[in-house]
Amino acid sequence: MVRIDAKTFLMGSNDHYPEEAPAHPVYVDGFWIDIMPVTNRQFLEFVNATGHVTVAEKKPVAADYPGAAQKNLRAGSMVFIAPSHVVGKPDIYQWWNYLLGASWRHPYGRKTSIATILDHPVVHVAYDDAKAYAAWADKELPTEAEWELAARGGLEAAEYAWGSEFIPNGQHMANTWQGRFPNENLEEDGFYRTSPVGHFPANGYGIHDMIGNVWEWTVDYWSDAHPEPAAKACCIPENPRRAEAQASFDPHQPEIKIARRVVKGGSHLCAPNYCRRYRPAARHAQQEESATSHIGFRCIVRQ
Repeated sequence: MVRIDAKTFLMGSNDHYPEEAPAHPVYVDGFWIDIMPVTNRQFLEFVNATGHVTVAEKKPVAADYPGAAQKNLRAGSMVFIAPSHVVGKPDIYQWWNYLLGASWRHPYGRKTSIATILDHPVVHVAYDDAKAYAAWADKELPTEAEWELAARGGLEAAEYAWGSEFIPNGQHMANTWQGRFPNENLEEDGFYRTSPVGHFPANGYGIHDMIGNVWEWTVDYWSDAHPEPAAKACCIPENPRRAEAQASFDPHQPEIKIARRVVKGGSHLCAPNYCRRYRPAARHAQQEESATSHIGFRCIVRQ
């Protein structure tokens, strides 16, 4: 882990997606954060020690998914599979597929394994799975503000975790998507899916993979925007945390009462033509019981 000292910093951005605005100063107490995301090797150690069964390995509860066909209520998870081409209007269900048997042990379907990717970030972990691991490790999950402060690497209001250019001097600084998403991946950074943790350069705090590779869970419930900046310096929020579970429900799926949490950092699927969320300020909503092939996590210690 590495120590992040207490600091007031400018959180969010006014220049990209609306949910990142407005940029506003916040104060965060010092904390320790994992230098790298939790890996398959580490999660395996946790499961072997505790017998934990992840959400993706359990049969979904029918009451949580009104109207879902009984045949679809089987253990599995969402896996990205690139379509040969996009038909009509872009629709995520053309490239996201619910695969039976997909889990952290079988990241791309029941016939796959983690044997050769033990040092890649663990994926297919829902919020409660990440929280259980953190508790076992005597750690916690970060707030959105803590995560963003660490991701910025000491650079105030910089576009990226490493500065102002996405690919400085032609060097890829994170595992992201090159080419036209979702059906053209040029793999110029060397990876089609996840990459070993620590492969790309660390940020100014010495932390790896805060950007790209996998999205990471935070404890904050989702909100559609940040609060307005404090009118006076004396009133800057301290250790902010969004705690309104009901307010985080997806208004486009009113029948599903599942809270959404903020995930940060983007993933290997973020592309310039589709999802420019490979930045510290970027944020995204994720149902806390959902697991996918591009979401992982890291832990912190507050002291």
